[in-house]
Amino acid sequence: MEQNSDDIDYKDAYHEQVSINEKLVLKQQDLAFQLAQLQKLVFGSRHEKFVSPDAPLAPTLFDIPVIVELLEPRVVSYEKNAKQARPNHPGRNSFPEHLRRIETVINPTGLDLSLVKKIGESVTETLAYVPAELFVKKVVRPKYLDTATNSIHQALAPERCFERSNVDPSLVAQIIIEKFVDHLPLDRQIKRFTRLGFTISDSTVGNWVAASAAYLKPLYEAHKKLVLASGYLHADETIIKVMDSDKKNATHTGYYWVYQCNANKLVLFDYRTGRGREGPQSILKEYKGYLQTDGYIVYEDFDKNPDIIVFNCMAHARRKFSEALANDQSRAEHVLAEIQKLYAIERQLTDNNITGKDKLDYRKEQALPILKELLVWMQKAYAEVLPSSAIGKAIAYSLSRWDKLSLYATTDFLSIDNNPVENSIRPVAVGRKNYLFAGSHAAAQRSAIFYSLLATCKNYNINPTDWMQDILTRIASCPINKIQDLLPQNWKQPQHI
Repeated sequence: MEQNSDDIDYKDAYHEQVSINEKLVLKQQDLAFQLAQLQKLVFGSRHEKFVSPDAPLAPTLFDIPVIVELLEPRVVSYEKNAKQARPNHPGRNSFPEHLRRIETVINPTGLDLSLVKKIGESVTETLAYVPAELFVKKVVRPKYLDTATNSIHQALAPERCFERSNVDPSLVAQIIIEKFVDHLPLDRQIKRFTRLGFTISDSTVGNWVAASAAYLKPLYEAHKKLVLASGYLHADETIIKVMDSDKKNATHTGYYWVYQCNANKLVLFDYRTGRGREGPQSILKEYKGYLQTDGYIVYEDFDKNPDIIVFNCMAHARRKFSEALANDQSRAEHVLAEIQKLYAIERQLTDNNITGKDKLDYRKEQALPILKELLVWMQKAYAEVLPSSAIGKAIAYSLSRWDKLSLYATTDFLSIDNNPVENSIRPVAVGRKNYLFAGSHAAAQRSAIFYSLLATCKNYNINPTDWMQDILTRIASCPINKIQDLLPQNWKQPQHI
């Protein structure tokens, strides 16, 4: 039976079709956004600096007035002279004096040097390289017979970290640094040792690394206590593939949870098998203070803990609006320009070394008004956009966390973003591109020990090879109540290194 055309409600049908079309357009925008993100990951730069199209050619501080009492104005004047001839090139930089020099003197041929007088010389220096060398340390302890007492005397053997192995700490230290600082997998190092004339099995090298981690475990625990007692932590997490013993040729996705006390330049890596709340809940159960995070929902559990104040990272909020530029350029650019003003304020404070009460006053005077106006703008804009669009999601992300994003501006010591801990995580990202995975969960936790202490060495500008070699030489005989003396921030380089 055919439907009578009089029974069709064309108005309802029209609105139904309009609704379908709107959903299709939204779906198309969402897919286009996802495609743009994938293309950015594959082909694009991860640089997120935003430059407003309305910005002047020369960099400014967005017309932010400075505090006259704190910042003395600097006036630069000059007179333009006539164009001068280009001076001669000063030449290449000289090499540092501490580098060993091997001198070769080349005299003219066919000349009797006893009959000539030297009136000068030309010196050419080139930077040379000698390949790494494996050599044997030979320690000899003579035995002596005291004929007067008929007693035998011999010096005590020096204490060794690897008593059951014939390896010197210098070699193990180099292996550890090349893997965890220079990201050179153990198998590639072993091939190089073979080229140098001695083959070492992969199991032997693995045992050396495992033994080193066991020796460093007390140092890691002392380091952890200092980090968790700091009162202000940046927190983030990153993946690490781990070989799964239950499945042949399969890997498990584990996580390094990273905590950084930026004021004391201490970094702590904690390995967990998953990304659930159990990890941070366990390690931070006694922690008291501020915790800056990226907005991951797991950290919101700490809102129930009166001893921990959770706040968020402005760089993550900015990233959402950078991703929304293709969806709603005008609104995204407005927010990015306002956030850029906030960062300009932070640069002003850093460049002029403004701290304490002056820093707090400056933030209150300059940053808080921008934050308050941006909040009002977002509340109005959110009602005008589709919640499921990229710009809608970006605004919703910030609105739901605005108090936590703005908290830094009410203090003189909190940071605007979580960038310090993200910088400390980067070596892991580079490393896993080279060695791909950890051999076991125990190996992943051992790596966390090395990453923690070596990242702290980097923050203190300590040569990691010198530090690791000295620590592996001394730690076996170090009393537990003196263990903190070996931490990077307390370490004193011995004269013999």
